This record gives sequence, C-alpha cells and structure tokens, in this order.
Amino acid sequence: MRFGITILPEYRWSEAESKWRRAEELGFDHAWTYDHLTWHGLQDSPWYGTTQTLTAAALVTSTITLGTFVTSPNFRHPLTLTREILALDDISQGRFLCGIGSGGGIDQTILGGDELTARQKVDRLEEFVGLLDTLLTTDGVDHQGEYFETRNARTLPGCVQQPRVPFIMAANGPRSLRLATRYGAGWVTTGLKSADFETWFSSVRDLSHRLDDVLEEGRPFDRYLALDSARYSLSSVDAFEDVVGRAADLGFTDVITHWPRAEGVYAGSEDTLEQIATEVIPRLR
Repeated sequence: MRFGITILPEYRWSEAESKWRRAEELGFDHAWTYDHLTWHGLQDSPWYGTTQTLTAAALVTSTITLGTFVTSPNFRHPLTLTREILALDDISQGRFLCGIGSGGGIDQTILGGDELTARQKVDRLEEFVGLLDTLLTTDGVDHQGEYFETRNARTLPGCVQQPRVPFIMAANGPRSLRLATRYGAGWVTTGLKSADFETWFSSVRDLSHRLDDVLEEGRPFDRYLALDSARYSLSSVDAFEDVVGRAADLGFTDVITHWPRAEGVYAGSEDTLEQIATEVIPRLR
C-alpha cells in the first residue's frame, strides 16, 4: 500500500511550504492539491492556483510524487494544460501525476454557460483525454472536435516521463471506466456521495467491482481511494486503520487522506497526522 495526502491550495506560501516539506519528511508517497477554481463550502476561503502551488512544492521537495486532484475540462483546454504538464514534469524531475476527471462542483458553471448533462460530460472528457494524450506524445497536432480545437500544436520538448506523464483517471460509470483503462496508469475514486460511512464504503466496493468488469484480467493497474468522503480518516488512529484495511481488502494500491484543517471540512489534529504517519503507516505498508 502507498499513502498520499492532499493539501488544499488555501494557504499563503509562507504557511503552505512547511506542510509540503513535512509531507515528504513524514514519508508520504504522493501529495496532491485540488485543481478547482473553488470548492463547495469553501467559497469564502482563500484559494490559490494549482499549477503555481505544485511548482513551488516541487522546488522544496525532492522525492515525493506530486499530483492534481483532479484536473477536468471545466476550465482547462488540452493545449494550455499540456504546457503546464510539461513544466511541472520538468521542474519536479519526473515526479508529477495528472489526476483527471469529467468535472463537477461549482467549476461546472462558475465561468458561465449551462451545466452539461452526464452524457455530454463524458463525451467532453473522452475528447479531452484523447487530445491531451496526443498532444503529450505527438508534435504538430491539428484537431477539430466538438469541444476543443488545435492548429499545429507543438509539443516540444516532450515529457521527462516517457512516453508521457501518468494519468490517474477518476471514473464511476461504464464509459468513463473504460476510458480510464484505455488512457490511465491508474484509477481514483471518492466513492458515491453519502454521509453514512457504511453506505459510502459499499459504493466504493461496487465501483471497484465495476472496474474489475472492464479491466483486462491480470493487467497491472493502480487503484487510488480518497478516504475522506464520508468520515475523515484522520479523526483517529482506529478510523484510519479501519478504512485502510478495508481498502487493502478490495485491492487498492494507494490511499489518499487530507491534511488536517483548523475547522470545517477535514478538521482535525496535526498531532494525529504525525502519529499515524510515524507509527501506523510504516506498519501498514
């Protein structure tokens, strides 16, 4: 099992820097930040840019993998995103993962326009991921699609990680799961929304089985579970051990929690984080 932590992009860098450094010192395998323009319930909180945050994090760390949780077509174009990916991959010396999903939350409408249907969102995601894959591996791309266009889009100098950076794909439905297995190096899920932990984990189990149904038998494929959708996993040592054990039983290779916040969503204690990271995680690897 590998362990990750998400640090929301809400802190001034004078405060955030120590968190990213500490995540590496504590031995986390990967660290993430949200790739959203804002987040439900935190619209009145400070919020900083994803690419700039990860760039700064790359410069103050040396071993931990860094990723977006998760990038979507809601406000990104594959060509401009390609440039950001190339830079992050280079600055981090090949430590960047690109989490990708169809997009949800306030980002769907914050720039104006109507919210897409579920089918349209998957249509757009399919075009987005396919074009992004092409842009990261092919130089001089002309594309005219329903949602995106490029004209002689250059890809130089190419990724440090070859043939391109890994995509970790968020998916729930049959089409998006098939898309994940086509383009992804791994799959990430938050489960289906529920305030009840057992109901939530039942959805995680069902989604994991859906992936099994579309994944080629025997193919290596990483599975990431975001732990904190129904119950904050760092609320106690017992809560963390319980959910990680359940994830391991389902075949998850990676789990992701959130850095404790002072109040509100993901509110918790940094002392508990330290205890889990130094005493529990080494035992669960």
